[in-house]
This record gives sequence, C-alpha cells and structure tokens, in this order.
Amino acid sequence: MTDLATQSCVSFSPSSKEAPKSPSNNELAEYLQQLVGWQVVPGTDANNALQKLEKTFSFDNYQQSMDFTNRVAELAEAEDHHPALLTEWGKVRVTWWTHAIGGLHLNDFICAAKTDLLNQ
Repeated sequence: MTDLATQSCVSFSPSSKEAPKSPSNNELAEYLQQLVGWQVVPGTDANNALQKLEKTFSFDNYQQSMDFTNRVAELAEAEDHHPALLTEWGKVRVTWWTHAIGGLHLNDFICAAKTDLLNQ
C-alpha cells in the first residue's frame, strides 16, 4: 500500500480518450483506511449517485479557520485539484471530488491525505 500523502495528483482532461476511473470498492476501502475522519458522502446530483469525500476540521477561532483554509487553497493550486471549502468560526469543512468524472478518483484521496498534514 502506497502512502497517499506521498503521491501527486494525475492530470487528465474530461475530453481525453482514456477516461479516469473511479476506485473499485476494494481500492476505496484501502484508501479510506489511510485517512482518519474522512467520510464518503452522497452528492446532490439528480440520482444522488455523485460521491464526495468530506471532513470537518475544528479550530479555536476564526483566524485559525481562515489560515487553514488558505493552506488548503495553496495545496489545491499546487495539485491542480480544487475542493469545496466551507469556512466558519472554529471549523472548516473540506469536500473533495473529481468534477470530470462526477465522483471520486485517486486524486481526491491523495488531496485528503495531504489536507490532514496541513492540520498537524
């Protein structure tokens, strides 16, 4: 098992001939074992089939929440993979998914692992 946090996101185009694949159930379970506190949640598409990877981080105040949000934004730019971020007083909810395939990809788990490192 390769440590997710040591990997980099792979680039792909939604129009490429070889579409990226969602992880199998076995891969999904393996990836989730490497993450603490992350949950696979249903999305909000018409069939509720879109899966997302989500975790809420807690902080002592708003400034710490904003600082963490900015670190996640820097990670997103570096990996060219961008989450949904909800920043509130004392907490930040981070939601990763791959828009191009309408669900989860290895990139989401890599970024989740790297997000955890930002909070240490």
